[in-house]
Amino acid sequence: MNERGLPVSGSEENGGGLHVAVVGGGSAAFAGAIRAADAGARVTLIERGTLGGTCVNVGCVPSKIRLKAAEAAHKPRHHPFAGIGPCQPEVDLPAVVQQQQERVTELRQTKYRDILDSRPEITHLSGTARFEEGTALRVDQNHDESIRLNPDRVLVATGSRPYVPPVPGLRESPYWTSTEALVAEELPEHLLILGGGYIGCELGQAFARLGSRVTILTRQSLLAGHDPELGSALEAVFREEGIRVRPETEVRRVRYEEGFALETTDGETLASDRLLVATGRAPNTEDLGLERVGIATDNEGAIRVDDRLATTATNVFAAGDCTDQPHLVYVAATAGTRAAANLTGGDTRLDLSVLPQVIFTDPQVAKVGWSEHQAARNGLAVTSRTLALDKVPRALANFDTRGLIKLVAEEAGGRIVGAQIVAENGGEVIQSAALAMEAGLTVHQLGDRLFPYLTMAEGLKLCAQSFTRDVADLSCCAG
Repeated sequence: MNERGLPVSGSEENGGGLHVAVVGGGSAAFAGAIRAADAGARVTLIERGTLGGTCVNVGCVPSKIRLKAAEAAHKPRHHPFAGIGPCQPEVDLPAVVQQQQERVTELRQTKYRDILDSRPEITHLSGTARFEEGTALRVDQNHDESIRLNPDRVLVATGSRPYVPPVPGLRESPYWTSTEALVAEELPEHLLILGGGYIGCELGQAFARLGSRVTILTRQSLLAGHDPELGSALEAVFREEGIRVRPETEVRRVRYEEGFALETTDGETLASDRLLVATGRAPNTEDLGLERVGIATDNEGAIRVDDRLATTATNVFAAGDCTDQPHLVYVAATAGTRAAANLTGGDTRLDLSVLPQVIFTDPQVAKVGWSEHQAARNGLAVTSRTLALDKVPRALANFDTRGLIKLVAEEAGGRIVGAQIVAENGGEVIQSAALAMEAGLTVHQLGDRLFPYLTMAEGLKLCAQSFTRDVADLSCCAG
């Protein structure tokens, strides 16, 4: 043991107990550390920054609070109900940020720091870890000390950071990423956003609803990579709310002098007082020394893992945003748990074939399984139906029929292989579609199920029924 009581060699030192090092301090790391400790291992958790990772600190939690606050500012001014006059709420953004960050601090304490304090078998070490050989790690601590660890197993869960594209002039300018945007206490007059993915869409709508003029620039279309109907539906909503979307727009150069000037490849110059770069995220793997121990990565530096979360190096596993798996916190946490089960002697797999995903705009965008294009690419003959929300009683009662519900099914037999939704509470509805897919239901079976009347989820049943009949001809609650 070293002078701080940390293990400096492998399992032999304490009579054969397994020693696991977890590199990282976010959702995947904590899920893995807890599971490994539950299995009887001694765990050293190494984190170089703030505990909690992306989700609680600069991702899911603050962004969803900001979106809900923006909705509270938007709804009194823009609602469809007769007899209730619109009103203009006062927006005190510093107060919004303070409340948001107080909740972030609270969750970081209760879900991370308090857990460490309650688990003596998990030792927290602050510092930067790097592989030396095999599973051996050198940890450079913040006060210039180095410690060598020789764990039996290693779980790498170092997360990701905002990706900044190599646009000339960009890095020399005071641009925002989502990290800075979420704690900004002043509203831009005009916010330009690079990127039309989930980050750009969520924060773009939030800033627009709080009072900024917003323009989203995207190299392809909005939500490229999703079913095109989803991006088109959301773009229509954004247009109604005054958010400008510029598809197929590439930036050639960024200039900054008391404001931003973005030169596009078609010769136009766009001006704004703030620029948000929302072009995706990059894995935090470049300083780990992966090449020393034979850990393979993809072209973006993401660690390649199999369905057991094993890397190409013996006794080294990886989970979360630093891997080539989807960057979703619930995938990260589940992967961390599965990896820890496997590195402590288990044999579990992570099946991502039915993976529900949600974009928390208003209305929400949600999907699970394959689109028609993806099914065709995988050699599956499919058919689909798209149900406009004016056919869904809940949407009619809300006087809000923006969006759609779509189901994709095998031509032979009707087994459901995908669902896409743009609707209020679409994220709640998509889990029902995911469960139907897990159960192997056909559209005929789904259409025959009981769904509560005046729920958005009933739209799944109506969409399933539309494969065989015109639902416009059905009465309310028709079975």
